[in-house]
Amino acid sequence: MLIVTVFVANAIEPLISEMSGLHTLYMWIFSFHMPLFVLVTGYFARASLNGAAGRKVLLQIGLQYIIFQSLYSALDLSLFHVNNIHHSFFAPYLLLWFLASHAFWRLLMLGMSRWTKSAQFIFAIAAGVAVGYLQLDGVWFSISRTFVYLPFFVIGYHFSFGTFVKLYHKYVKTAAAATSLLLLVLMGTLGHNLPAGWLYGSMTYMQLGAHEWYAGLFRIAVYGLQFAASLAFLGLVPYGLSRMTDLGRRTLYVFLLHGLVVRAAAVSGVYAYIGNTAGAAVLLVSAVSCTVLLAQPAVKRVLNPIVEPSVNWMISLQRAAIRRSL
Repeated sequence: MLIVTVFVANAIEPLISEMSGLHTLYMWIFSFHMPLFVLVTGYFARASLNGAAGRKVLLQIGLQYIIFQSLYSALDLSLFHVNNIHHSFFAPYLLLWFLASHAFWRLLMLGMSRWTKSAQFIFAIAAGVAVGYLQLDGVWFSISRTFVYLPFFVIGYHFSFGTFVKLYHKYVKTAAAATSLLLLVLMGTLGHNLPAGWLYGSMTYMQLGAHEWYAGLFRIAVYGLQFAASLAFLGLVPYGLSRMTDLGRRTLYVFLLHGLVVRAAAVSGVYAYIGNTAGAAVLLVSAVSCTVLLAQPAVKRVLNPIVEPSVNWMISLQRAAIRRSL
């Protein structure tokens, strides 16, 4: 469900300034989708944070980043020509910030491993607020999003699904779902007063035009919105196993590949023909359909060497280097 919202949000972005309904949907999605994606990432990181498993994951993230940063940059220079892009391995290309930040989240959690849960969360919130005061472009090293979304990674790392299910019993879950839909309505009436940049997490206060010393309070308010929106959206999520569960195992493929589809659509000029409700509906159905398509097992079989490259050869080289040094 989250990867569907990611694909939909990126697909409708070129039209949100022209169609109010799409702007409402876009703002609603951005209020929860990346916070929850980071939370899920933290949840699954528990099984592979330390030791050999942790090192292997970090190596794979690094290799994925090199592959896709090179691919997206090459295509951008030759075909996409997206504005305001830094073609550098130190500035992740659009969606690839998630790979860079994922590696940093893991390293930060290793550094905080001896702290209490409360201390980890307090530090994460404080760092997320403080990073906004830096006088730089937040995209470099994905420094802004790394710290802005760190609280959600910490929560995910300590998340207890069993306890959550007990708390989200029938009536609480229904109330949460209703709240999420109410938030969608509110985004349509009040969302235009909230600059989308505050929900991206990629910009410092200077870039957002908030030069006051108390700009950090705005970040805290946005945190409140994101926490509430995330808890509300979870009321819409089914907890049982289903066909959707199997598709969810391959969200990495959708995440890393969907940018190619969206950019190709933008270059094709198809957005010039979408100017009414019917066209927007076709776009939404297409985005959902492409999400399901990219999550198919056949896509994984074909593109596994690129999306999930083996790092065993790197580990073998490291071991050989260590043996020689001894």
